[in-house]
Amino acid sequence: MNRFARTLSSVAIIASIAGCKVGPNYKRPVVATPASYRGALAPDIAANATTTPLGATSTPLGAQKWMTVFTDPVLQGLITEALKNNYDVKIAADRVLEEQAQVGVTKAAEYPTLSAGASYTALGLPSSLLNSLNNSSSSNSSSSNKNTQTNFFSGGLTASVAWNLDFWGYYRRQTEAARASLRATEWAQQTTYSSLVENVATSYYQLRTLDAELDITKSTLAARKQSLDLTQKLEQGGSDSMAEVRQAEELYYTAEAQIPDLERQIEQQENNLSLLLGRAPGAIARSGAEHSVADAAHPSEVPVGLPSDLLERRPDVRRAEELLIQANANIGVARAQFFPQLSLSGTGGVGSSQLKGLVDSGNAYYYAAGSLAQPIFDAGKIRSNYHLAEAKHKELLDTYQQTIAGALRDVSNALVAYNKSRDYREQQEKQTAASADAVRLARMRYNSGYTSYLEVLTTDTNLYNSQLTLEGARQQEAVSLVQLYNALGGGW
Repeated sequence: MNRFARTLSSVAIIASIAGCKVGPNYKRPVVATPASYRGALAPDIAANATTTPLGATSTPLGAQKWMTVFTDPVLQGLITEALKNNYDVKIAADRVLEEQAQVGVTKAAEYPTLSAGASYTALGLPSSLLNSLNNSSSSNSSSSNKNTQTNFFSGGLTASVAWNLDFWGYYRRQTEAARASLRATEWAQQTTYSSLVENVATSYYQLRTLDAELDITKSTLAARKQSLDLTQKLEQGGSDSMAEVRQAEELYYTAEAQIPDLERQIEQQENNLSLLLGRAPGAIARSGAEHSVADAAHPSEVPVGLPSDLLERRPDVRRAEELLIQANANIGVARAQFFPQLSLSGTGGVGSSQLKGLVDSGNAYYYAAGSLAQPIFDAGKIRSNYHLAEAKHKELLDTYQQTIAGALRDVSNALVAYNKSRDYREQQEKQTAASADAVRLARMRYNSGYTSYLEVLTTDTNLYNSQLTLEGARQQEAVSLVQLYNALGGGW
């Protein structure tokens, strides 16, 4: 028994030392990234900017924690709640646990399996049957009137071991692939976090914009009600015609009709945001009485870092690389199948009809075997599997490079959108101010009798539309910063 154990251990140690891993070892592909992002704010423009850079720090935006980027306390609370209760986040965490268990299952194949057992047998036979089995003489069997019973006992202990030696790295490459799959799942989890932060912030800004539009509409409705009352009095006094009353009514009812539609959009947006928070549909808290996104962060200079940083920060880029590592390891798995597979097995134990015999070395037994299997003909299955692994690796290499290119595009688009949306918002503020002054002058001219109510109608409509457009521009500017933050790999 001891000789068997020593022999098996020696073979295992020699095999482990001599073993190797066939297939290529992973090396990160060389990726040419630009020196800077297209659309980044020019240094001279940034130097003349009147607003403070985001966070007043040189730390790249993507490397900053989301609570330093989104300073609205209500929004911070919503993001915290979403990261805790969102269903996609929970599902992503469950998938990580699944992959962790899968790594354990895969790695177990590298080691031998050992099993142990015990047996006990008891047999009782009547003396008449025993005498018959022993071919006893009839005289002896008939001379006894008593039919006694004879008992037999036996027991034993056994141990078995089986080991598929990983001489070519077949199982180690499988473990390498499983670990890469685990890391890819973890990066997918980080992608879920980033997307959730983006979606919650975007939905919150959209909700606040709808609130602001509702406030604007109610304020406009109140002003138009005053104008309607005035035109009705003037018409009754003979100073205005019924046509001007109808024009005033048109303005009033147009604004009044917008209110229920905006209220519908607000409730639906609250329901959408509730789903992101993992809640049942319900009301969403706001940040104070001011609903406009005008108080959101609007930095003119955003530190974006180097494009090469995306290779480390973007979760989707890191996930694509881990999938590439997995495919690279699978080439080794497929390659190892060309070589012979060596396995060892053995069984040993002791058996005795007496309990004290179980510790007697004279009752020990063992069995040991080794096998070597070499594929000879499989109709090209192994070779095709190897070509499949190589083709999959090539596909994921292209996917990795495409993901990097897409990340660079996302950052550039977000930079352009943020810079241009800020310019658009500034111009829209000037237009809204001009429209408000035009309404003021038109009302003065109308009240003084120098113009018809049509001028008031036109300027009032232009102001209302301009105010709504301004809120949309503010929302777009805030959302484009959220998109830039996510494109740079922030949010987790």
